Formats: sequence, structure tokens, C-alpha cells
Amino acid sequence: MAVTTIAVVSAGLSEPSSTRLLADRLSESTVAAITAEGGAASVQHVELRPLAHEIVDAMLTGFAAPALSSAMATVVEADAVVFVTPIFTAGVSGLAKSFLDVLDKDALADMPVLLGATGGTARHSLAIDHALRPVFAYLRAAIVPTGVFAATDDWGSEADSAALDGRIRRAGVDLAWAIRASRRTPQEADALPASVDFASLLGGLGH
Repeated sequence: MAVTTIAVVSAGLSEPSSTRLLADRLSESTVAAITAEGGAASVQHVELRPLAHEIVDAMLTGFAAPALSSAMATVVEADAVVFVTPIFTAGVSGLAKSFLDVLDKDALADMPVLLGATGGTARHSLAIDHALRPVFAYLRAAIVPTGVFAATDDWGSEADSAALDGRIRRAGVDLAWAIRASRRTPQEADALPASVDFASLLGGLGH
């Protein structure tokens, strides 16, 4: 059985981080949805905070140091990506955007991506759609419909936490579906049509 690899990118700036917590919850939901369908999945975490200096250096020099290069490879070689960033002043964190800026512009084409964001108040909740989703659309990623925003209050009361849980479960199901439908998934060799050489095709024209 092929194991689906999910790269979980967290751009949180604090330790512990609500951004990392949301990223973990989203990846767990996705793995649960894949497992429920009889599949298997593994998760690889990419924390951007320790890579901050290397990301800046890469923007200035065009060269990725080893740790950053390894993180980039983890993301672009995965079967799907969960990407979660904090929101500052209604915009994506500079660290998150800078990491995306150093990726090759074609690296995430058709990649199934689940977007998440955290912020102090619900006033930032539209940032996923107006600030984050357009970036991944430019990169031609296959973004799932459900993005998950978590404000500070969402981690508090039982009612708010239950509502967040529902959004997380739905997003995980969305990403599991996108992975199944992904054009990045290698096709089985026996499912491909047998190739016919060009000479044989031309030979049929004489009959």
C-alpha cells in the first residue's frame, strides 16, 4: 500500500505556538480521513521559525543553505501540504510569505494544499481568502475549499472549540479527497496505454 506523505508547514513565531497547534490538528484530521478510507499516511513537519535567517539569506543570494534546502525538498516532494501561518495586520506573516518566495514558482503546481491561519481576533478571519489563497493560486496549487482560521477565543470556550473542531474535520476530509483526485499522484504503469512508435502509425496510412 502506498503511503501518502503530508508536509505540514508552520510559520508560528512563538514557542509554544497556536499556529503549530492548528497545523497539527489539521494534519491529524487529514490522516484520520485517509485512514478511514483504508489508506495510510505519514506526516513530515517543517517549522519555519528556525529557518528564518536561512530564508532571508536565500532571498538575498538566491542560494538555499542545507537546512532550508532540506525543508523545501520535504514540501515539494510531498503528496500534499498543510500550510498554516499567523496573521499580522490582516496579512500573511513575512516569514511565511518569504518561504513561499524562495520556492520555485512551479514547485507546487497541482499540489493539494490545505490552508490555515491563526490570529488574535476574528477580525483577521478573511485573511485566508484575501491574503493567503491568492498566493497559492498564483503558484497553481490545488487549494481545498475549506480554509481554517482560529482566533484566540476558538481555543477557549467549549462552544467555540467545538465549532473549530468541526471546521478542522471538514478540512481534513477535503484534503483527503484532493489527494485522491490529485494530478500529481503517479499513475500505475499498467494503467498507462502502451506506446506505439511513429513509424508504425505512418505505416497504417498506406492501407
